[in-house]
Amino acid sequence: MNLNQITIPSLDLEKSIPFYEKLGLKLIVKALPHYARFECPKGDATFSIHQVDALLKGDGIYVYFECEDLDEQVKAIQRKGIVFDQEPTDQRWLWREAKLKDLDGNQLILFYAGENRLNPPWRIDE
Repeated sequence: MNLNQITIPSLDLEKSIPFYEKLGLKLIVKALPHYARFECPKGDATFSIHQVDALLKGDGIYVYFECEDLDEQVKAIQRKGIVFDQEPTDQRWLWREAKLKDLDGNQLILFYAGENRLNPPWRIDE
């Protein structure tokens, strides 16, 4: 099994599409007003947004995008006018993360974990 696709809610795809394009995702399906799908710049995973009448309550959704050149990627996105809630920061779980929210309040984390993503020192071995 492999995770290939994730879909998150949005109130207004017309506004959300340009936001995700600024993050570097490539729009491959535009079925307005209900659905849009993007290709990630690396790998073969896709990411989509679908229109909803109301957003989830509480913490909502967290989406992680891995970037090998995290600091440079964040700077490039900031030059496009997108504001981050947290600049790239080394975390105690050995990942470097930058955080921002999309226009619907979904939490996005751009990160780099290297070998620690799948093989942290505390990984459970069978």
